[in-house]
Order: sequence, then C-alpha cells, then structure tokens
Amino acid sequence: MNLVEISSASLYVAFVAYLIATVFFGGAVKATTKEKTAYNKRWGTYGFSLTVFGFIANLTYFITRWIAAGHAPVSNLFEFTAAFGMMIVGAFILIYSMYRIATLGLFALPIAVIIIGYASMFPTDVSPLIPALQSHWLTIHVITAALGEAILAISAVAGLIWLLKNIDMSKKSKQRFWIEAVMYLLVLVIGFIVSTTVFSVAYQPVEYSYVNVEGEQTQIEYKKPALFGMNESEAITEGAMQPLIEMPALVNANKLTTVVWSVLIGSLLYGLLRLVFRRRLAEVVQPFTKRTNSQLLDEIGYRSVLIGFPIFSLGALIFAMIWAHEAWGRFWGWDPKEVWALITFLFYAVYLHLRLAVGWQGEKSAWLALIGFIIIMFNLIVVNLIIAGLHSYA
Repeated sequence: MNLVEISSASLYVAFVAYLIATVFFGGAVKATTKEKTAYNKRWGTYGFSLTVFGFIANLTYFITRWIAAGHAPVSNLFEFTAAFGMMIVGAFILIYSMYRIATLGLFALPIAVIIIGYASMFPTDVSPLIPALQSHWLTIHVITAALGEAILAISAVAGLIWLLKNIDMSKKSKQRFWIEAVMYLLVLVIGFIVSTTVFSVAYQPVEYSYVNVEGEQTQIEYKKPALFGMNESEAITEGAMQPLIEMPALVNANKLTTVVWSVLIGSLLYGLLRLVFRRRLAEVVQPFTKRTNSQLLDEIGYRSVLIGFPIFSLGALIFAMIWAHEAWGRFWGWDPKEVWALITFLFYAVYLHLRLAVGWQGEKSAWLALIGFIIIMFNLIVVNLIIAGLHSYA
C-alpha cells in the first residue's frame, strides 16, 4: 500500500472506532446510577479506549496524507472537514480525561462521525497547492482555526446535553421547538451524505456552459439534477434538463443545487424518523441525558469557550490576516469567509461578556454555545458551498 491508501484506510478505521465507542458510551450512560458524571467505569473505559484508538488512527491518516501530499492536509473541503472532525475528537478526549462524563462521548462522537462522513462526500484526491496556498501560513492559520472551532464545538455539545436534560418536552414551548430544530439541522447534514451517495450511484453527471463574471464562456459539471443554473446556462450533455432558475455570479449554482437536494432528502429522512419513533427526535435522545450533572455541563461549556475562543481568534483572524497580506497584499478584504470569521469572533466575545459581566449561566449560556456552533457550521457548509469568494478554491 502507498501512503495515500494507508491514509484512507486509517481514516476508515477511525470512523468505525468512533461509531463503536459511541455504543459503549451509551452503555455507560444506561448502566450508571449516579448523576454526578453519568459514568460507568467498565463501559466508559471501553468507550474511551476505543476513542483513543480511533484518534491514533485519525492522526495516522493526517500524518501519512501530509507526507504523501507534501503539505498539511487542510487545503480543500475534504481535508479541512476531516481534520475538523479529528480535532473535535481530540478536544473531547481532553475534556473527558478531566470530567469523565460519558454522555459527552455519546453526543460528541456522533457529531464528529457526521462531520467526517460529510467530508468524505467531497473529492479526496491529493492535488498540488495553488500558488495562493503555497505558504507555511496555510498550516498555521487553518490548523489553529480548526482547533479553536473544535474546542468551541465541545461547548456546544455540553450546551445541547444541558438543554435536552432540562427542557420539559411534555409541554409546548419555544425551547422545545428550537431544540427540535437543532436535531433537524443535524439530520440535514446526514441528508447531504445520503443524497451525495445516492446520486453518485444513480445519476450520470451532466455538463452545462455558462458566462462567467469576466464574460467568458466556460463549463460546469453537475453531479445532481440541476435545479439552479449559472448566468446564461445552457445544457451541453444531450438530454440534460434545463436548470429551473438562473443565479447571479455571486452564487455557485452547482453547489446551491447540492445544498437544496440535501435539504430535501434530509427533510424526508427527518420525516421518516419521526414516523418510526412517533415522537420528536429530542424526546428520543433525552433519556440519555437525565443522569448528567447540569452544573458540570455548564462548567464544561464555559471552560471550552475560554480555551477555544483565543485559539480561534489567533487562527481565524490574526494568522489569517498575516497570510492574506502575504498572498493578496492586504490584511482584510471583506471576503465572505473573512466576514463570517469576524461574526464568529464577535459572537463568542459577546458570549463571554454576557457570562462574566451579566451572569448568564445555565440555559442562556447553553443556548449561546449552541448558536455559536450553528454559526461555525453555517460558515463550513453554506458559505463554502454557495457563496463565491477568494476562498472558493476550497
């Protein structure tokens, strides 16, 4: 096997290990009788050991791909998203070593698995870096930003568990509606994985021509039935359907088509799950949170932001501006990714202000942590897939 094959196999091993570890953490939660940490030593030890094993396999993927490519494997959506999933697991291992809360593994690992599965839907080929990426700041900026986001993700996981435990699902309320909306968004990401898999098997890619922003005629390939077309889009492949709506140059119509198909299939999947369980998904998972200590969850959420926020600020803003100046000759250019990095920074700055100065704890803090992670995922999914900008090479 060459290094690329070893790398791919290692990522698959990590993926499977995380899935099995999730089952053991579920066993730890169900077997425990104490609220303090919701931790059963035997099941929890198995789950944690498997998680560490999977993380080592994940690191093997990262290192071998780095050697094979000759650069840090964070240069496209597959590499960055896979690295992000790995770092979420690494952040979980750190927090779990301190608090031994099995419920955290039961929720954090599936999120990491979904993110790694999401990554695998993008092209996985090893390719040389374009000139703008040929800098050591690629490694410094992207890895630091991803690490900060991963630690912030643990804050969101703790917040989600807190809310699931403390919201009364038997009464109609805004809190019940919004926590179910979060579960729906998670299913939409799974819908992206399902739609990409189904269309890769059942749909023959087609090509269209369109006029780009420079007024030149160019081509684009759709791997799903085209719902949206670029400016003056025309079918090249014989028998291809004409896009329903033409989009302005700011929007990538191909990727918008992918997002819409993901939403449609994800919504169908959510509806099927509701029919199977005959209740809200939040109600399905809520029993796994009942023995977890709310005060510890609140502490974990806060400490995760305290650690993750400065790391994210360094990577996504400071290091990013240094790299932008080196690559493009300016520190700031209001690129969509730059704007959303700033929005994320400002949001968590407000979180810390409200926590420290106003005293927002418990439910308010949990909601803020969850909203922060939704902003991060919006940047990862929507901004990357739909809005065109200088970061579109990813």
